[in-house]
Amino acid sequence: MPKEATILHEPADPDGLVVATLTGELDLDRADDVRDALARIAADPGCRYLRVDVAGLDFIDSYGLGALVSARNSAAAEGVTLTLAEPSPPVRKAIDVTGLGHVFGL
Repeated sequence: MPKEATILHEPADPDGLVVATLTGELDLDRADDVRDALARIAADPGCRYLRVDVAGLDFIDSYGLGALVSARNSAAAEGVTLTLAEPSPPVRKAIDVTGLGHVFGL
């Protein structure tokens, strides 16, 4: 049975950095929820930088990748820089294949 994507995050530090940890499988079933959750985090007034740790993502499909791109765009609209950190092999492969490394600060 697939492991649904889960997001955990701490409040912004004094510099406005929020680290969110994304684990599980990011696919069609969870893409919208993850996109919306990351957008809400970025909209927090204390957030200036949103680093999404994706080391724990076991799977990502095109919908999941699209959700991350959309969340990045929503964050940018709020003046927040969203980057990905520690991409797992499936995430790294998806980013390499699509050429989106520069979009996520990789």
